[in-house]
Amino acid sequence: MDLEGFEQEIDMAETQPALTPDAVAQRIFEIRGHRVMLDSDLAALYGVETGALVRAVKRNVDRFPEDFIFQLSNEEWGNLKCQIGISSWGGRRFAPYAFTEHGSIMLSGVLNSPRAREISVLVVRAFVWLRQAVPAYKELADKVAELEAAVGRHDAALGGIIETLHELILPPDKEKRRIGF
Repeated sequence: MDLEGFEQEIDMAETQPALTPDAVAQRIFEIRGHRVMLDSDLAALYGVETGALVRAVKRNVDRFPEDFIFQLSNEEWGNLKCQIGISSWGGRRFAPYAFTEHGSIMLSGVLNSPRAREISVLVVRAFVWLRQAVPAYKELADKVAELEAAVGRHDAALGGIIETLHELILPPDKEKRRIGF
């Protein structure tokens, strides 16, 4: 699966490289059965501080039902830190908020800036790309598993054939003749 249909790049400030849906998709995690983005990643994309983003959400809490946003438990946050390699001693005082696709789109309305509108389009494209890519990867993984099973069966059969050939090629051991009675 490639990103041909989604390859729009958005130029950020001169200090940041252009963002693509693929780059955004790398910031999407699966938590509680939902694909989500963390508040810190969205804040970086939208060009605001994480605290400002969270305050904007809290001021507009009626726009963010439970299926749009949830706060990670300490256990989920600990597991995610291990997965993405974040140090355990720096940065945050509270577990981050996780925004589903709809929640991350709703942020553009809350933040209400041209950059927020551009980023929301990019975020939507990244979520769509993942939705399309996952079934293709699952199908590929199933085929690889099927091939591995077939190779395993073939290895066992070939091992039996080789053993039989060795028995046919090697001369049988001759018994030593005993001298005497």
